Amino acid sequence: MTENIVKYEYLDRDISWLNFNYRVLQEAKDPNVPLYERLKFLAIYSSNLGEFFRIRVANHRNLKRLGKKTKSKLTYDPNILLRQLYKIVNLHLDEFNSIFENSIIPELRTHKIFLLNEKEISKIQEEYIDTYFKERLLPFVQPVLLIKKRIRPFFNNSELYLTVSLSAKDEPLAAEEFAVVKIPSDQVGRFILLPSEADRHEVIMLDDVVRHSLNWLFPGYYINNAYSIKLTRDAELYIDDEYTGDLMDKIKKSLVKRNIGPASRLVYDEKMPKSMLDFFLTLLEIQKMDLTPEGRYHNNFDFFNFPDFKQNNLKNKPLKPLKSKALLNENGIIANIDKNDHLLYFPFHEYENVIRFFEDAANDPEVTQIKITQYRVAKKSRIMDALIKAAARGVNVFIFIEVKARFDEAANLAWGEEMEKRGIKVRYSFPGLKVHAKAAIISKRIDGDLKHYVYLSTGNFHEQTAKIYIDYGLFTTDERLSAEINRFFNFLENTKLPATPFKHLLVGQFNLNDAIKEMILQEKSNALAGLPAKIILKLNNIQDKEMIDMLYDASQSGVEIKLIVRGICCLVSGKVGLSENIEGLSIVDRYLEHSRLYYFHNNGDEKIFLSSADWMERNLHFRIEIAFPIYDEKLKKQIMDIVNIQLLDNVKSRSMDYGKINEYRTTESKRKIQSQIETYKYYKELK
Repeated sequence: MTENIVKYEYLDRDISWLNFNYRVLQEAKDPNVPLYERLKFLAIYSSNLGEFFRIRVANHRNLKRLGKKTKSKLTYDPNILLRQLYKIVNLHLDEFNSIFENSIIPELRTHKIFLLNEKEISKIQEEYIDTYFKERLLPFVQPVLLIKKRIRPFFNNSELYLTVSLSAKDEPLAAEEFAVVKIPSDQVGRFILLPSEADRHEVIMLDDVVRHSLNWLFPGYYINNAYSIKLTRDAELYIDDEYTGDLMDKIKKSLVKRNIGPASRLVYDEKMPKSMLDFFLTLLEIQKMDLTPEGRYHNNFDFFNFPDFKQNNLKNKPLKPLKSKALLNENGIIANIDKNDHLLYFPFHEYENVIRFFEDAANDPEVTQIKITQYRVAKKSRIMDALIKAAARGVNVFIFIEVKARFDEAANLAWGEEMEKRGIKVRYSFPGLKVHAKAAIISKRIDGDLKHYVYLSTGNFHEQTAKIYIDYGLFTTDERLSAEINRFFNFLENTKLPATPFKHLLVGQFNLNDAIKEMILQEKSNALAGLPAKIILKLNNIQDKEMIDMLYDASQSGVEIKLIVRGICCLVSGKVGLSENIEGLSIVDRYLEHSRLYYFHNNGDEKIFLSSADWMERNLHFRIEIAFPIYDEKLKKQIMDIVNIQLLDNVKSRSMDYGKINEYRTTESKRKIQSQIETYKYYKELK
């Protein structure tokens, strides 16, 4: 890098993340998106925001509590940032409520779908609800009267409650009392179908069933009013930097504490009276700045499960995953990998290809060894079942399981224990590091020699998320890569540093960081020499300031830089005098853009890497990642064809440039180009 570096600018990572979540909300607002998909995006927005408060906001709140001496070491003021975050969130939530009430609900009605509240039901429906409450809900609602008994109930994380204002029937001048009632959506579901006329679909939310039934719960009281609340608790495990002791035991103990962590916010109905809100602020020891006003209903991620009444016309037209004739034929997937490299792009291609890779290996008598990393694992996994079957047949199976994968710790621990019971060798997390690489290798004896079959991916070995996450997967027998993958797994298995450095793979904690820097500097050098110079990055997030500085510097030297960033982007693109040679865009559509790609022009000798690693400080410095090169020229062309389709997207892409963040992009093309649809068409027509 140059010695006289200007003072660079960065967008705060959490504000940038809120910008991303707003792009999700934009999908819910877009009238061109089918109605049920818009409901789904409301659910995604709500789920994302809940996790944001449980992790990021909770972290800033903890920093806010530090003493002045400790806080002086921070590079920002947590109080100021929290106020900024709350202000942005509240503006977004106002828009969320407006979308739901003024757009979604009216449009549902045009399709004869009616979401009723307890005041809108008919006499027949009222009788149905009374019976439903007594027979299904009564054991779960847990009413608690607060003042007279002086009870301080525990509020479970992210569960719904009604706060109730009551007056004693036998005491006309009695003071107002308060109670809480749990809304048991986790036991019975959120949406109840009501008896209705043949041409109508009428639904009531569980919240309103409980509201209607409060008289059954408090027979000696008049019900004045009731409002819903939700408490969000700190979810961070605080184990990433543990270097000593039994890491597994610490994770298990931390998981027990996760749902009883300190409160990080109280979500409440904005129509709640001040007297009631003040009471619960005191009861829950919540500060006013930790309040999030919403509409009548919370936990809107439940809209994932809104009944569809078989109205498929209100959903996206399915894109049936494409079969790979070159892989799945009579020869078997392993034999077909022998011939040449195969690159798949999920979910446009069937994930069955990956599953069958392991199932075929489990049944192949010549396969001697299988090694795999697991970061997130499906609860029901044919891949894991295949590994168990292989081990039972005598195959040497090794699995590295990362038990610090946030919110998947318990599932990963359970799979690890199951695998160990089946005689499989399992290694778990390294203290202070996460193994985020996605890799597998199968060794097969052919004519007395071992042949190695490698699978490398940008995404997890997870059959369910593979249906909605866009990721690349490479099958190869290239000895340059298989030799280095063997060394990589030897390191995971034996914690023995490779004697030979990695030359082809870029591996976190070894050569990933330095190799990326070297390629950026090469593009800068080419630009200064008057040669073509270009960098294209497709990432989930970019936050590492050192990398951002290098991109700024390279762009000022004449390197053309294109960024396709789904989520956090702390780099300020498109700003005159700073980054006018950097264009940033983001794509949010029906599938989650999850693949990472690094492209360097390299004076015509193009370098393309696919990777598990974003350009976050955590990925580049505190994780073991893999970026793998694409050497096959035909596959390189396919990748760049897809990248160019994404760069031309003028339907679902938003600008990330200075002063234009989240504006829908326009291009010179008069034709509407929706990159995910065009990508599907591309692969469908590919010979």
